[in-house]
Amino acid sequence: MLPLRLVCGGIWRAAVHTVRTSRGAPPYRLLSSTCDGAPAALADADTIFALSSGHGRCGVAVVRVSGPASATALRCMAGFTQRLPSPRTALLRSITDPRSTEVLDRGLVLWFPAPRSFSGEDSVEFHIHGGPAVITAVLQALGSVPGLRPAEAGEFTRRAFQAGKLGLTEVEGLGDLIHAETEAQRRQALRQMSGELGRLYQDWSDRLKRCLAHVEAFIDFSEDELIEDGVLNRVDVSVRDLQAEIERHLKDERRGERLRGGVQVVIAGATNAGKSSLLNKLCQRPAAIVSPIAGTTRDVVETALDLGGFPVLLSDTAGLRDSSDLVEREGVRRARERVEQADLTLVVVDSAHLPSEVDRAAAFLREHLSSVLPDTGRCLLVLNKADLLPEKQRQKLDMELRGVSGLPAVCLISCQTNEGLKDFLTVLHSSVKTLCGDPLFGAPTLTQARHRAHLQRCAAALAQYQRYRDTDLALAAEGVRLAVTSLGRITGRVGAEEILDIIFKDFCIGK
Repeated sequence: MLPLRLVCGGIWRAAVHTVRTSRGAPPYRLLSSTCDGAPAALADADTIFALSSGHGRCGVAVVRVSGPASATALRCMAGFTQRLPSPRTALLRSITDPRSTEVLDRGLVLWFPAPRSFSGEDSVEFHIHGGPAVITAVLQALGSVPGLRPAEAGEFTRRAFQAGKLGLTEVEGLGDLIHAETEAQRRQALRQMSGELGRLYQDWSDRLKRCLAHVEAFIDFSEDELIEDGVLNRVDVSVRDLQAEIERHLKDERRGERLRGGVQVVIAGATNAGKSSLLNKLCQRPAAIVSPIAGTTRDVVETALDLGGFPVLLSDTAGLRDSSDLVEREGVRRARERVEQADLTLVVVDSAHLPSEVDRAAAFLREHLSSVLPDTGRCLLVLNKADLLPEKQRQKLDMELRGVSGLPAVCLISCQTNEGLKDFLTVLHSSVKTLCGDPLFGAPTLTQARHRAHLQRCAAALAQYQRYRDTDLALAAEGVRLAVTSLGRITGRVGAEEILDIIFKDFCIGK
């Protein structure tokens, strides 16, 4: 029989079980409990708790509680017997175990009454020392408080969305901000989390709802002469303008998505051109094996880089040549596949193989590019091993190849002596920045493939309105309705009640 304990003025009946936390964090034991002295509704309430800061040893860890039993957790564990502390005021308190009254730690506690909290619910934060034993003890103690359970992944943010604190695009921006690894990613995520992208989509949604309301009103009430003339003409103009804006928004060359996920940069070229050496120079570590034997690299070698604040996924590939070796042929196939998927290709050429005359060298490079790339739109020519060329030939190539038409940007470098690497990095950074854009300027960009898919459906639905406008107004209205639904799936707000509100606000139907 389990022991009975007197805690917080009630008898606790507890059954001990183990809960697994996120990977890397130790499991902790919870007491699934009910308190005879607590109201039944409170004991059954859905209040959640979790470690909100990162796992592992740290100076301060933050444990968050959200839900109707948050005040109970604060009273039981921080010793507030009378009134709760002032909202959003940090107080230094002893954090105690409500079952044994043992002091677990001394830390700061903050009380956030609803609705002025992140989740919109009553919330509590415990700022405790970040040792694993302290964190485990506090989480275990919280599990013994009536009505509390461990939060599921993303549950605090889900509650903030359900409470109207965040829109879906803002939720996605928050997730991107948490996972941002470079400065540009942080800026883009912060801009999206501030609601700028959500406000753009919400503005489009509001305008479409107004168009839909006007079309629906015209269909239902025009025969009664309750609708003013020119309503459909104004809808036509609004739909055309919105379709044009959405299509311009879609023609962003995937800059926001590329910045969010990383620019795919592929190093390609013939064998022994120095591709692996360039990879090692860029990532500043021996990520790939370098040897004088042709065909050393057989598979794709990937590494992630922060290039001046922009995320880059750099891939070294097998040398492109015909081979009877089955393994090398598979490596060449994978290399060509990566080149087709690349946002930017670094075509590496051994400078020692270039003809000395500039015209012949340019023709050689054009032919080489056509053998490596499906097109030359997004690539840089990297002429490696420049240290093997005579000084005069090197200077002549460096100056005259830059102005040759039909060639992409040319960079003359030496991975052996580091010659030209600084200029090459400047050109590479500029190319990557062009591919990603500046996240702080211009209109907010698409960041999710989900947004793109729904916006494409929205544009297609608006085209349906224009196609059926003069022949079947009901089908045309259905196109606007589908467009509203598609936008609503991005923002997380779709409702027929809003359409009715606009109808009765804009048209005094039944007056």
